[in-house]
Amino acid sequence: MMELFGTLDDGTAVHRWTLERGGTRARVLTYGGILQSVEIPDRDGVLDEVALGYDKPAGYLADPGPYYGALVGRYANRIAHGSFVLDGVRHDLARNGGPHSLHGGARGFDKRVWDAEALSPYAVRLSRVSPAGEEGFPGRLDVSVTYELDATGALRIGYEAAVSEAATVVNLTNHAYWRLGPGPHTLRVHAARYTPVDPTLIPTGELAPVAGTRFDLREGRVVDTSYDHNLVLDEEVLLDSSYDLDGALDEEATAAELYCPASGRLLTVTTSEPGLQVFTGGPRGGVALETQHFPDSPNRPEFPSTVVRPGEVYRSRTVYGFGVR
Repeated sequence: MMELFGTLDDGTAVHRWTLERGGTRARVLTYGGILQSVEIPDRDGVLDEVALGYDKPAGYLADPGPYYGALVGRYANRIAHGSFVLDGVRHDLARNGGPHSLHGGARGFDKRVWDAEALSPYAVRLSRVSPAGEEGFPGRLDVSVTYELDATGALRIGYEAAVSEAATVVNLTNHAYWRLGPGPHTLRVHAARYTPVDPTLIPTGELAPVAGTRFDLREGRVVDTSYDHNLVLDEEVLLDSSYDLDGALDEEATAAELYCPASGRLLTVTTSEPGLQVFTGGPRGGVALETQHFPDSPNRPEFPSTVVRPGEVYRSRTVYGFGVR
């Protein structure tokens, strides 16, 4: 179902699409590709909101920094000093995160209005063209993102992008903040390594073991400290990037689990991405679990590449599953 959500300051209409299936109700905005709302039942069957957001466009315009539910690009996370070299050419980006480029720049994908079309009663596809030079990134990028609820109520997100005339870098994610109920949450992540960072949150280039550190979430631990770090997901839990969104999921492929003992709600994360940015420093107590490539990959040839060249198609898949325990 599609409805008018409101208008931007310049009069541009923002529409909201509601998807409902398998006990889950999700709402997606054309502004920023924002996942505005997700409602799921607790262990007693009570439906409630578990994704943080605002009920009017003005909220997102006045408070853009947390990136509530946003579709983030052209490059999620940080690029050091707002620049990178690709094929011998230096590209200077908007520096909107201190001295660095953050989440695609000052006006990234999260601040653009997307075209939308229904693929089924349970799926909507957003698309837009990012012109060459937008926020400093090279190459025209044709990008689409599909939000779909499957029969179990899981939210499946599929990202695709392609360039025609010049290579570029691409790293897309969704920046939803999850709060599954009152009280502390327990987080488990299948990651034996993480990427240490300098004081400005740029990776040092090392892939360090999590053993003996607060980043060891392999057995699950209460989220009682602040995180803004990328965990290197174990390869055996990753989906193939060409995974069909309609296909069955391997239960062994779960990359992360977030659990709220008070409500009994359980969130599982399955992804084709090599990294998971865990962020708990935002307002209102949410936990962001951003599936993505590593921060500053364009400046780190030792990291998995984020370069997309003409003739190639960028694909990324993430599934947020919901249940109770």
